[in-house]
Amino acid sequence: MKNEQNVPQVRFKGFTDAWEQREFNSVFTMLQNNTLSRAELVANNGAAMNVHYGDILVKFGEVLDLEIEALPYIESEQVVSKFKSSLLQNGDVIVADTAEDEAVGKCTEIANLSDVAVISGLHTIPLRPQQKFASGYLGYYLNSNSYHDTLVPLMQGTKVTSISKSALQGTSICYPTSYEEQQQIGTYFRNLDNLITLHQRECFSFDFGSRSAKVAQKTISWEQRKLSDMVERVTRKNENLESELPLTISAQYGLIDQNEFFDKRIASRDVSGYYLLKKGEFAYNKSTSSDAPWGAVKRLDRYEMGVLSTLYIVFALKEDGNIDSDFLVSYYDTDCWHKGVQAIAAEGARNHGLLNITPADYFETVLTVPSDVKEQHQIGTFFAKLDTLITLHQRKLETLQKMKKSLLQKMFV
Repeated sequence: MKNEQNVPQVRFKGFTDAWEQREFNSVFTMLQNNTLSRAELVANNGAAMNVHYGDILVKFGEVLDLEIEALPYIESEQVVSKFKSSLLQNGDVIVADTAEDEAVGKCTEIANLSDVAVISGLHTIPLRPQQKFASGYLGYYLNSNSYHDTLVPLMQGTKVTSISKSALQGTSICYPTSYEEQQQIGTYFRNLDNLITLHQRECFSFDFGSRSAKVAQKTISWEQRKLSDMVERVTRKNENLESELPLTISAQYGLIDQNEFFDKRIASRDVSGYYLLKKGEFAYNKSTSSDAPWGAVKRLDRYEMGVLSTLYIVFALKEDGNIDSDFLVSYYDTDCWHKGVQAIAAEGARNHGLLNITPADYFETVLTVPSDVKEQHQIGTFFAKLDTLITLHQRKLETLQKMKKSLLQKMFV
C-alpha cells in the first residue's frame, strides 16, 4: 500500500514519490539456518562458510562484504548438504535473533559473494528478498531506528533477549519504489562507513605506535636515573579554596575536571584538604581499573590550576633535574613503565599485603632516559605531535559516527 506520508525527512534530490510500505511476508522469504556452536566451526578450508550470530552483533556492519571479511567454516560436507536450498546469495539478510540486550534484531546484508557456499548459523534468521533491492539498502534500513524501534515491543526474555520469526512477520517494511534512490542510499552509507573505518584504522595505527613504542630503549647515550633526582614531590595544600576544580586522574583522559566529565557529580564538594595542583605538574594514580593500565601518571595541561585528593602523588620537575617534561609524558605512556611499576607494586604487596607503592618507594623508581636533554625534547615533541594527530582523527571519527546516526534516523521512513 502507498501512503503519501511515507517520505523520509531527508532524501536525495530528484526523488519525490512516496515510499512503499508492505507487510514483511510480502517482501521476504525465510530460509533455514543451522544450529552449530562456535566450537563446531573451523578457521579454514571447510565445506561452507558460516555466519554466526555473535559476529553479527559485535563484528559485522550493516553490509557483510565477503571480499573483505573472513568467516569461520563448517567442516562437514554432510552437514552442508542439508542446507543446499538455503545457501546464501548477494542481497540476502541475516538477522541475529538473540542477544543480551536490545541489540537483538541487528542484521547484516550479504555482498560480494562469489562462488563460495555460505550458510546462516546459530541464533540467526536468514531472509531472502522476493524482489531485487539495491545493494546495501536493506542492511542499512533494517538496522536503522526507523525499523529496529518497531522490534523493541516484540522482544522477549530477561537475561537473554530474543525475537521470534512470527514477531518479525508481523512488522512492515518501507522502501523507495525507485531502485535508483535505494542505490544512492546504499552507496552513500557504504562510503560513509568506509570513511569511518579509515579514521578508525588511523587512530589505531597512531595510537599503537605512540602508546606501545618503548621510548626508554637503551643506547650508549642513555642512562638510568632515579625519579627523585629529576623531580620533587609537591604537597601544597588547598587550605584557602584557591581552586574550585575537583580534578581526578584518568589513564585515558589525563587530569580531568569531574564537573565536566561526570555530569556535575563530584567526589567531594569540600576540597579544602586537597593538594593544589598547578599547570605542568604531574600526578600519579596508585590504583587502577579494568579499562586502564596500572599506575597512570598524567600532567595537568588543560587548566592553570586544580585540586587533587591527597591519595595521589603530585610532583614537579626540579630546575636542575635535567629532564624534559614532554619526554616524561611520553615515557609514562609506555608499556615498560606500566609493567615495571606493577611489578614493583606486586613485590611490595608480598611484604605489606597491599598492591600499592608508597611515596618513598615511588620516587626511588628508576627511569632510563637520554643524557642529552635535546634528545629528550625531540622524543617528547615527536609523541606530542603524534598525540595531537590522534586526537584530530578521533574527533573526526566521532563527528562521522554522529552524522551517520543522525542520517539513519532521517533518511528512512
